[in-house]
Amino acid sequence: MRELQRVLCIEDEQNIRTLIKLGLENVGGLTVQACSSGEEALREALAFAPDVILLDVMMPGMDGPSTLKALRQMPALEGVPVIFMTAKVQPHEIAQYKLLGACDVIAKPFSPMTLAEQVKAIWNRCNDLPTG
Repeated sequence: MRELQRVLCIEDEQNIRTLIKLGLENVGGLTVQACSSGEEALREALAFAPDVILLDVMMPGMDGPSTLKALRQMPALEGVPVIFMTAKVQPHEIAQYKLLGACDVIAKPFSPMTLAEQVKAIWNRCNDLPTG
């Protein structure tokens, strides 16, 4: 398996998208495609071919779980790890997100300075690669 390079970020809040891009691109050296809605992500995801997907849970219209379900119906994306980003991180909530098919959850608020490190560690774990 190759190194993590391409991250699809699906987040409705512009300020949070900006922080994610800053943390992943400027600090982490990753390539980020940011989408403001689940609908936009469904249009952009195949062409972008992400290695991992960061997905906000609560969005207007198509929420995170609905977006995940729709993405999983695309054969090219069915095996791409998905990481939910949310402030709802009680143990039972995290367990529910994993039942929906998420690899893991990153809590909001997050630090843009450590976000790339978190995403890379989760991606490695989801792909059974050594971390570090």
